[in-house]
Amino acid sequence: MPLSQLTVYRHDRRKQALITLAGEIDLESAPLVRVSLERCLRDGIRIIDVDLAPVTFCDCSGLNAFLHAAQQTTVAGGTLRLHHPPTPPARILGLAGCGFLLLGLPFGHLPPPLGDTPTAPRPASPHRSVPLAPVLSGDVR
Repeated sequence: MPLSQLTVYRHDRRKQALITLAGEIDLESAPLVRVSLERCLRDGIRIIDVDLAPVTFCDCSGLNAFLHAAQQTTVAGGTLRLHHPPTPPARILGLAGCGFLLLGLPFGHLPPPLGDTPTAPRPASPHRSVPLAPVLSGDVR
């Protein structure tokens, strides 16, 4: 079985960071997500925006990593928000009652069913004016 591929890009601006995840988030790569988000907190970042647009797959391991990061960020006095999730990860978050992590949507919000398109345009990713360079990729073991 091939290793899943995930690349993490990070752009900081004072106490705020944009983390862009590209690839698959699964049992093999979820620790990379967790470590990346924990590093933000260790570095004094208190507002973490996670761009999921380039994510091609996310299972419950990814969901767990996001929930853990959200809890740790809240404990540190910060906020974590997920932006631009493709439909499958958005559905997982919505069905698990975690839609509150998505762009600040109210708790319990479900994204549109598969095949439906949202009527409101998506907001632009925060800090997206700077080109991204990978900071982490591969296995963190």
